[in-house]
Amino acid sequence: MRVFLTGANGVMGLATVDALVEAGHDVIGLVRSPGAAEIVERHGGQAWYGDVFDPTALRAGMDGCDVVVNFATRIPIGATAYRPGSLTAVNRLRREGAATVAEMARELRVERFVQQSLSFIYQGRGDEWIDEFSPVDVTWVTEALVIAEDHARSIEETGGVSVRLRYGLIVGDDRNTRYVLSRARRGKPFALGDPDGWMHVIHPDDIGTSVVAALGAPAGAYNVGAEPLRRRTYADLIARAAGREHGDFLAPWIVELGGDKMEMLTRSHRVSSALFTERTGWRPRHRELTEDWFPARD
Repeated sequence: MRVFLTGANGVMGLATVDALVEAGHDVIGLVRSPGAAEIVERHGGQAWYGDVFDPTALRAGMDGCDVVVNFATRIPIGATAYRPGSLTAVNRLRREGAATVAEMARELRVERFVQQSLSFIYQGRGDEWIDEFSPVDVTWVTEALVIAEDHARSIEETGGVSVRLRYGLIVGDDRNTRYVLSRARRGKPFALGDPDGWMHVIHPDDIGTSVVAALGAPAGAYNVGAEPLRRRTYADLIARAAGREHGDFLAPWIVELGGDKMEMLTRSHRVSSALFTERTGWRPRHRELTEDWFPARD
C-alpha cells in the first residue's frame, strides 16, 4: 500500500515508517524542514513538505495513497506542561489539523484513515479492566482527542474505513522518558497518582507494528499497548534504570495545582488491548515494561 503519514519525523512517526517499510509498504512522510526530511528518508520513507494546516500540500501528498495515518502531535514535556496554554499547540493540531487532514482524505476518497488517540480519555476505574466500551471522560483537556477521533470517523462518509488507535503512555527512547529518567537520577520526584493505581504504556516500536496491523483492521476505536502495570512498579523501574532503588511520587498538592491536565495523567487505567488483538492478530513485541525499554545513559 501507499501510505501518507503526518508527524513522520516524531517518535511515533519514525517507528511507523520503519514498520511500514519493513512490511513492504511505500511511505510518504509529511515534514516541515530539510532536517526532518533527511531523517524520514534515512528510515526509508519519501519526504513531502508541508503541514497539517496546508490543504494544498496535503492534497498533493495524499494523491494516489491508499491510507492516511495522522500522527501529528506536539506534547509538552516536563515543567512546560504546567504552564498556561501548554496544550494550545497540540489541541490545534487535533481540532483544526486533524479536520484538514480528514477533509483532504475524503476529497481524494482515500480508502483508510488511521488516527492517533490516547487511552487517557477513559474515566479512572480503579482495579477494573477498561475496554473500548468503558466510559470516556470528556473534559476540556480530553475534548480535543475526542474531536480528532470524530474527524477521522468522517472518512466513512465517502466509504472509507476509520481506525482510531488509543495508545498508552509512550515509554522508550523519547523526550518524556528521558525527562523522568533525568529527574530520577537527581533524586527528584517524578511519578504521578496513586502508587497502587494502574498505568497503560507502550513501546515506540509497538506503535509502528500497530499501524501495520491497522491496515487490515475493521473500522473502530482500539486500545493499543503493553500489559498494564501498577504506578509503583513503573516508578521503581525508572528509578533502577537511573541507578536508584525506588522512584518518588510528586506530592498530591503539586498534582492538584496542575488541575485537569494533571488529573488526566493520574487516572487508574487498567487498559485491555484484547479487542485489537482479536480483530487483527497484533501483539506487542514488548509485552511488559522492563528496564530494557529505557534509553542507555548518555
